[in-house]
Amino acid sequence: MIGSLSLDQLRILVTIADAGSFSAAGRQLRRAQSAISQSVATLEAAQGVQLFDRSTHRPRLTETGRVLVDQARLVLSSAARFEAVATGARGGVEPELALAIDPLVPTAPLIESLRALHQAYPHLAVSFSTEGLGGALRRLRSGDVALAFCLLLPVVPEDVVASPLLRVALTPVVSAEHPLAALGRQATRDDLERHIQLVLSDPVDREANNYGLASATRWRFVDLGRRLDFLLAGFGWCRMPEHLIADHLAAGDLVRLELAEDARDPADALTIYAARMADHEPGPAGRWLLNDLQVRLSL
Repeated sequence: MIGSLSLDQLRILVTIADAGSFSAAGRQLRRAQSAISQSVATLEAAQGVQLFDRSTHRPRLTETGRVLVDQARLVLSSAARFEAVATGARGGVEPELALAIDPLVPTAPLIESLRALHQAYPHLAVSFSTEGLGGALRRLRSGDVALAFCLLLPVVPEDVVASPLLRVALTPVVSAEHPLAALGRQATRDDLERHIQLVLSDPVDREANNYGLASATRWRFVDLGRRLDFLLAGFGWCRMPEHLIADHLAAGDLVRLELAEDARDPADALTIYAARMADHEPGPAGRWLLNDLQVRLSL
C-alpha cells in the first residue's frame, strides 16, 4: 500500500483539512473539485480506509482521517526537509555540521551564533561532541568535526588555524567546609600542597597540559561535572570556570581562595579558540558560523 502513496495525495488531504472543504481545497490548489474528490477516493481505495464521512452535506474527517492527516503532515514536512538538504548539497552546503567543544568552554557565548546559524540554514543538522580536556582537538585532527572550540596550550599548533574568541577566568575555590576555607589569609603554595587538588585531566594523555598544579596529591577527572560534585563534597580544591560556580558561590557552598603570589598561575585565565585544520576549510555553514562567532566574540 505504501508504494501507491504520492506526496500529491497527502498534500491534497492536508489542504482539505486546513481549508475546510473539497471545494475550498480545489480553489487553493487551483484544481477542479472533481479532481480533488477523485484523489481522495483513490487514496481511500488504495489504503482501504475511509478518510471522510460523506453522510452530511459537507464531508467531515473520520477519526481515522484525523489521525492520518497528522501523519500526512509529518511526511510532507520530512519531504520538504529532504528537498532542502538536497538543494543545499547541490550548492555545496554540508549536510551536517559537526562541532567539538572542550569541557571548559562555556556554552552561553555560543548560543546566539548557533541560533543565527539555524535561521540562516534552517535544515542544517548540527552535532556536538564534548569529551575530556584535549578531546576537541583530537576530534578535529581525526576529521570527525569541522570546527573545535577549545583550549590550545601552550601555543596554537602549526597544523591548526585558530581564532581567539573569549577568555575564561578560572577561580580557585574550595568547599565552605574545607580546612582551606577557614585559613583567614592568602593561601600559599605550601598551604595548597598539603591538600588534594582536583585536576581536570586529558583522558588520553595524562601528562598533557598540566598547568596550575600546586598540590602533592592530585585526583584526576575527565568529567567537569563529576569534579564539581567532589569539590562541593569537600574532597579538595581546584580552579573552576566562573560560569559554573557563580550560583554555588552566591549560595555559600563554595568559597574563593585568595592566593599568595607564589601560588598564583598564568593559567587562571584561559583563551578559548575556534579552530579548524589548516589543510581543510569548513563548508559554507561552518564558515558562516566561524565568521559570526568572530564578529560577536573575538578578543
